[in-house]
Amino acid sequence: MQSTVDVVIVGGGVIGCAIAYNLSKSGVDVAVFDRGEIGAEASSAATGLLAPLGPLTGPGPFADLLLTSFTLFHTLVPELEEASGIKLEYEQTGALRIVRNPKHISNMHMRMKAWQPLGLQMHWLTGDEALQQEPLLTPDVCAAIYIPEESQIKALHLIKAFSCAAANFGATFNSYREITGIKQHNSRVIGVYTAQGERFACNHLVIANGAWAAQSSTWLDVTIPIIPQRGQVLTLHQPSPPLRHIIFGEAAYLTPKSGHTVIVGATKEDTGFDKQLTAGGIAWLLNTAIRLVPVLESSPLEQMWAGLRPRTPDNQPILGQAPGWENVTLAVGHGSVGIMLSAITGKTFAELIIKGEVPKIAQPFSLERFEHLIGAEKPESE
Repeated sequence: MQSTVDVVIVGGGVIGCAIAYNLSKSGVDVAVFDRGEIGAEASSAATGLLAPLGPLTGPGPFADLLLTSFTLFHTLVPELEEASGIKLEYEQTGALRIVRNPKHISNMHMRMKAWQPLGLQMHWLTGDEALQQEPLLTPDVCAAIYIPEESQIKALHLIKAFSCAAANFGATFNSYREITGIKQHNSRVIGVYTAQGERFACNHLVIANGAWAAQSSTWLDVTIPIIPQRGQVLTLHQPSPPLRHIIFGEAAYLTPKSGHTVIVGATKEDTGFDKQLTAGGIAWLLNTAIRLVPVLESSPLEQMWAGLRPRTPDNQPILGQAPGWENVTLAVGHGSVGIMLSAITGKTFAELIIKGEVPKIAQPFSLERFEHLIGAEKPESE
């Protein structure tokens, strides 16, 4: 048995790395384990949108969580850049949510009315005003909502910054070391086993392994209702003059990036752990992008990739204690907003583990809300 570490984190994506950063800077001894490279799964496939309105239908606990995390980036970015030495390419690009069909204008008005209590700046634009704001839009745009505060970040740089800064504070990262089981005493985890047959002792276990979280159910005798959801993404070369804003429309988004590219995403497909690109998925992305910004038809196609989001039944994360366990916490199911929720998840989990209490903002997201799906029994004594 190796020497005991304070906290073992299963999963080295953006959530696991954010928790490691916040714990290690508070002096907690942390070890992160990942089945592959750190940050190589959904986090590296993410496009880095910091645009909170899309998943929200109005005020509530999820809006509080998402908007608090969104706000934290203003201070987190300079702090992380200094701690890691990595530039995060954080940009307040602003976003336009557009409609082309006049029949959908009333729905857009309803969405704007629902969003207004959330506190972000919003401006209703006619089609002509939208074209003045973003001249590359399709001429048949008939209305848009402009949200100047919505932003973006370089997702892969964010993960590297979290992990590098955490390592600078003493955290250890273990790539290609899949955790395959636990050692328990009564209702406490006292160690973990790797696929290589190693055993590491720990005082606390955090499950943060994204789309693979359900596999941890077998160790814990607790059902974790998460399935993988494939998202296909591509990049096109920026036209000249370039696209300036994030564009949302017809279930897709276009994100202009420094480096002369536009990211187009993303499909939402429940296809298990299949990460293959498909002709249909790529064709849908291209056709939608060209409908929204016609000049992209002549842009070179640069890259294509897919990732697996961790999806819960209600499309909201699972945060907090694992039922029946004294020292196991769950930080899983962040879906398509893991990058955006990394700031608040890292902060709240450091508080949870250090103080032993679930912060109020995270309490609505416990696993118990899925009581009809889970079977949580107290583990037997060793």
